[in-house]
Order: sequence, then C-alpha cells, then structure tokens
Amino acid sequence: MINEVKSFILHLRLHYQFFILSGGYLLGGLLADQMNVAQFWLQFLNVHILLFGGATAYNSYWDKDEGPIGGLKNPPKMSKWMHPVSLLFMFTGWIWSYTIGIFYFAVYGISLLTFWLYSTPHARWKGHPILSLVAIGVSTGLNSVLLGFWAAGGEISAIVIFGAFGASLILLSLYPVSQAYQFDEDRKRGDYTFFLEFGLTGVKRFFAINFLLGLIMISICLAAFYLLPAVALFITGLCSFIIIQKYVSGLKGDVTEYQNVMKIKFFASLSFVIFLLAANSIRYEWIGRTIFNNYF
Repeated sequence: MINEVKSFILHLRLHYQFFILSGGYLLGGLLADQMNVAQFWLQFLNVHILLFGGATAYNSYWDKDEGPIGGLKNPPKMSKWMHPVSLLFMFTGWIWSYTIGIFYFAVYGISLLTFWLYSTPHARWKGHPILSLVAIGVSTGLNSVLLGFWAAGGEISAIVIFGAFGASLILLSLYPVSQAYQFDEDRKRGDYTFFLEFGLTGVKRFFAINFLLGLIMISICLAAFYLLPAVALFITGLCSFIIIQKYVSGLKGDVTEYQNVMKIKFFASLSFVIFLLAANSIRYEWIGRTIFNNYF
C-alpha cells in the first residue's frame, strides 16, 4: 500500500505543477497590484496540488501510459482507488475555493469541468486536436491567471483578461510537442491528437506563432501596470524563444529526444516562473524592503 501511495504522489507530478504550470498564477498575482499574501499562497497550494495535481492523476488513471509522459519518464501503474481519490482532490479544492468568492469558485469549477472533459472516456477531449487545446488553454492558462489574480485580491479588468489569454498561448505553444513521443499509445487509445492531425511540422509552427503572440500580449498587458518589467519580460522572453526555437526546429520525433524536450519545456516555464517570482517579490516586498531600497 505504501508503494501505491508513493505512485499516486508521483502521478500528482508536483514538480511539474510548481515549476511548469505556476507561471499563470504568479502572473495573476503581479497584475492584481495588491497582495493578500496568506490567501495567495494558500490558494497556490489549492490550485497546484488539489486541482492541477488531482487532474493530472485523474488523467493518468484513464491514459494508463507505459511510456514517457510530461514530467514522468517511467510512469508507475495506477490502482482503482486512485480514481476516486483524484476526484476527491479536485472537489475538495473546489469547496475550499468558495471561501474566496463566487467568481473564484466559478472559475475553479470551470477548470475542474474542463479537466474532466479532457480525460474522461465519456467526453475525451484529449482525443480531439482542437478541443484538447481548448481544455488545456482554459484550465491551466486563462483560468490560472484569473485564480492568481483574485487570490491576491485584484479587481478584474479587460486588460487583465487580455494578458490571461496571452499566458494561455505561451502555455499551449509547447503542449503538442510531447505528443510526438506518445503517438503509439495515443493511437491505441483512439486519441487523435494535435500531433497526429498536423504532424511535427505543424507542431513546430504552432509553437513559434503562439509563443510570440502570447509574449506580445502579456508584455502589452504588463506595460499597462509596470512598464520596465514589461520591457524586461519581452526581452528575456524573446531570448528564450530564440533558444527554444533552435531546439524545437531540430526535433525529429524520435523517442530518444524525450529528455531534451522535457528540458526545453522546463527551461521555458522555469524562466517565466523565476521572472514572475522576482517581479512579485520586488513589487510586494516579499524578500524585504531594505534589500531593494537602494535599487528600486
């Protein structure tokens, strides 16, 4: 039983949630222009462990992958009890989210619903090249920014929603890349993914267009609040794009490239997360006023 619990924890893929999927939430906190610190970080755990972690485990239960998946090179087998527990994670988080407000509760619920539609055999949006993008873009992109924004205490505006869509595009830009190394198992399950529809060339073009467009949108949004961080984000994002594009353009779809692909995704997302952590720390003085007094 202990080994099964360890396997379930692995399927939560917490390193993936914290270092790859947390950028949108942190961006929401920065755009809020005010910070309820305790509430923000408690909901960070709610979103990234209970919602994202539970959804990832739920998806793993139905996928039953034996080959490499995002964040796990050798996924362990799942047991029947993990199915209801993964749902329990998500619904517990949803109940908790009600303490923040009705809009927060609604957006959290929409993410939960799209995660369910993405994975369940009753809908299986994951098996559709476009619906899969909608599910991921809404649940872990757009809504992630909104959840971070409201958890920090912000008041919503059109420019914030614009930036949230930009974050979705950046998140989605590398999403289909890992499908190139799962196509055999996807075909066995009957999942017709973006990669199977558009091929490796389509995946590469999708990355370039969406990453650049998303970067521009986020930079415009951030400039409405903080001009210098927006310029810094655009420059560093452009540098990241050049580096990532070099690797992506050379991919051949061979399974031996899996490790490099995950490194690319980790590099792109971690760079974004580090930038936003630094920006939030300076804006809200998380590290301490005295350190930055002489520089900002």
